[in-house]
Amino acid sequence: MKLPVALTIAGSDSGGGAGIQADIKTFFACGVHGTCAVTSVTSQNTVGVMSRCDLAAEVVVSQVEAVMSDFDVAGVKTGMLASAAIIEAVAELLAARRGARLVVDPVAVSTSGHSLLDGGGIETIAERLFPLAEVITPNLAETALLLDRQIGDVEGMKKAAMLLKDMGPACVLVKGGHMEASSAAVDIFYDGSDLVTLTAPLVDTENTHGTGCTLSAAIAAYLARGEDPLRATGKAKRIVTGALQNALEIGGGRGPVHPLAAGGGIIAD
Repeated sequence: MKLPVALTIAGSDSGGGAGIQADIKTFFACGVHGTCAVTSVTSQNTVGVMSRCDLAAEVVVSQVEAVMSDFDVAGVKTGMLASAAIIEAVAELLAARRGARLVVDPVAVSTSGHSLLDGGGIETIAERLFPLAEVITPNLAETALLLDRQIGDVEGMKKAAMLLKDMGPACVLVKGGHMEASSAAVDIFYDGSDLVTLTAPLVDTENTHGTGCTLSAAIAAYLARGEDPLRATGKAKRIVTGALQNALEIGGGRGPVHPLAAGGGIIAD
C-alpha cells in the first residue's frame, strides 16, 4: 500500500493537542503518511505554555533532510518555527527542494498568549517563506502583526487577504475564527483573482486547542493528494468543523480538537 507523504516542520506540544502531535493526527485522518521535523520542545497542556526549548537550526535541517532524502514528500506545512535562524535555514532548504507543495502557518503566539516566535520572526517568515508558499494561513492576530492593522470584519479580512497576497504566496487564507460577533466561522481565500468566502457553522465548544494546526495540516495533506488549493482548503475546513464537533473534554483548560473523529472515522475524501 502506498500513501502520499506530508511533512510538518513545527513545535512539539507535550499535551498532544497542537503542534507536531496535532499535525500527525490530521495527516492520518486525511489519508497521508505523516513525517515531522521538530523545531522546539514546549512544555504545555490545555491551560497554557509553561516553557519552550528551541532546537538548533542545524538539528531542524538535519531532520528535514533525513525525511526528504528517503521519502517523496508531496506536501509540507510549517508551524511554530521559533527563531529567525530556524526560519532562514528552513527557507533555504525548501527553496532548494521545490517539489513539495508548501503551506505556511505563521504561528507567533499561542492562544493562551505565550510567545512562540522570537521578535522579528514573523517578518522573516513573510520575507523568506511566503514567496515559497502555495497557501498561507494567518489568523486575525497574525494578520494584524503582518500588516500592522486590526481586522474587525469580513470586509477587512478581504482587504487583508489582498495585501498579504502581495507578499508573495500563491494563495492566502485569512482565518476569521477569532472574530467577535460573527454568526458563522468565516475564512477568506484569495488566489490573486477570486476572493472566496468560506463559511461553516460555529461549533459551541470551549475545547479548541489545536484548531489552527489542524486546518493548515489538513490543507497540506490534501495538497499532497493532488487537490487544487481552494478545494484542499474547503476539505480542510470540513475536517476542522468535525474536529471541533468531536473535541475532547480533557484537562483543566481548553481541550484539544479531535480530527480523527471528524465525520465518524478516518477521512480520505
